[in-house]
Amino acid sequence: MSKPTALSIGIQRGGLEIRQFMRQRESVVFTMLFPLILLAIFGSVFSNQIAEGVTFSQYFVAGMIASGLVNTGFQQLAIMIPMERDFGTLKRLRGTPMPASSYFIGKSILVMLSMLVQVFLLLTAGVAFFGVNLPTSADKWLILLALLVIGSACSTILGIAFSNVPKTGRGASAVVSPVVIVLQFFSGVFFIFTDLPQWMQQVAAIFPLKWMTQGARSVFLPDSFAAQEVAGSWETGRTFAIIGAWLVVGIIWAIRSFKWERQ
Repeated sequence: MSKPTALSIGIQRGGLEIRQFMRQRESVVFTMLFPLILLAIFGSVFSNQIAEGVTFSQYFVAGMIASGLVNTGFQQLAIMIPMERDFGTLKRLRGTPMPASSYFIGKSILVMLSMLVQVFLLLTAGVAFFGVNLPTSADKWLILLALLVIGSACSTILGIAFSNVPKTGRGASAVVSPVVIVLQFFSGVFFIFTDLPQWMQQVAAIFPLKWMTQGARSVFLPDSFAAQEVAGSWETGRTFAIIGAWLVVGIIWAIRSFKWERQ
C-alpha cells in the first residue's frame, strides 16, 4: 500500500473543511446568498444603461464575481484561521503527522468550491431576473476559468498570510472586514471604476481586487467597453501578471509569518 502524499491528504482535508463549513448554516447562507442580495438591490435601483448595450447589472455581476473571490478567500480565511488558532485547532493539527501543506490544500479546496457555487448562483439569477448576458465565445469562458483559478489561489494565500495580523479570533472580523469593504469601493465593485477620483484609481491599482474586477469585466462586457477603461484596453496580460505577482508575495508572506498557535 503506497504512503499517502501531502496532496491526497490535502484532498481529504478539503472534504472535511467542506463538511465543517456546511454545518455552519449562518456562514453558508451569508457566503452564498449575500452576493445575490447585493445584485438584487443594485440591479433594481440602478436599472439604467451605462454604455450602449451595457446595463449596470451586467457591469455589477462582473464586480461581484471578483468581490466574491476576495470575500470567500481572503476575508473568510483571515477571520476563520485566527479563530481556529484561538481554539487550539491549529496547534493540535500541527502535532499530527499531517503535512502542513495538506492543511492549506484543504482550505484552497473549500474556497474554490465555494466560489464556483457563488458564480453559478450569480449568473443564474443574473440571467433569470436582470437580463445579464453570458459570454458567447470559448475564449471568454477560458479567461473566466483562469481568473477564478488564479484569483482563488491569490485570495486564499493572502487570507492565510493576513490571518496573522489579527491578534485574536474575536477581533479578526473588526480588522479584516474594513480592509475588504474599502478595497471594494476603491476597485470599482459598486461603482464604475473610471467615475472614481483618480487618486482612488491609483491606490486600487496596487491591489489585486482592481485587476480581478477588470478581468471579470473583460469577460462579461463587450469589447467596445474596453475603450472606457483607464488604459483604453482590457490589459488581460497585465491583469494576470499582477494577480500572479500578488500570489507570489502571499506565498512568501505566509511562509515567513504563519503561526500555528497564539503567542
